[in-house]
Amino acid sequence: MTGPLVLGIETSCDETGAGLVRGHELLADSVASSVAEHARFGGVVPEVASRAHLEAMVPAVDRALATAGVKLADVDAIAVTAGPGLTGALLVGVCAAKAYALALGKPLYAVNHLAAHIAVDQLEHGPLPVPAIALLVSGGHSSLLLTKDVTGDVQPLGATIDDAAGEAYDKVARCSGCRSRADRRSTSRRGPGIRPRSLSRGPSTGTRPTTSPSPG
Repeated sequence: MTGPLVLGIETSCDETGAGLVRGHELLADSVASSVAEHARFGGVVPEVASRAHLEAMVPAVDRALATAGVKLADVDAIAVTAGPGLTGALLVGVCAAKAYALALGKPLYAVNHLAAHIAVDQLEHGPLPVPAIALLVSGGHSSLLLTKDVTGDVQPLGATIDDAAGEAYDKVARCSGCRSRADRRSTSRRGPGIRPRSLSRGPSTGTRPTTSPSPG
């Protein structure tokens, strides 16, 4: 497939992502997660995430280039998540992208990562219908978006007013004593989680796990 070769960089939360796309074809992607470093805190710590991005950025880009079988000099443009996300984490990605763009003399494009969630569908299913309505249900965002032009006209129709679905799952899991993502990854890829815990009822009473309210 012909088309510009674009290096994408994503650092909006606790994962450092680098990908290479030519046209609508994903050539390679590389992800480094810092989830294990956040496990003892019960959630993502912005400063910890930022430091992890600093350490993982160059290796992630190098792995993506190696997987795609291309050189950094072959890249035609750089795209980077500019928001929404954790400010410090975003700053690491944007600064890295600026450095790559300056060193290569290539154009730099800032990307809204919610729009990117929608745009990535094109890699598998082709062009989006126009207009399109997209439902995003992720760790930090639960949104309904009207998409007339994924590159510049994405209008919010509604969103959760408090926690996103992913955040709610995390909090329910923590209150129920379920293990974190990091705990499950360190022992078994299918370690006990919400679903197995929800099925562990008493044989005669049918009781389900409950949590005790915090004092006060």
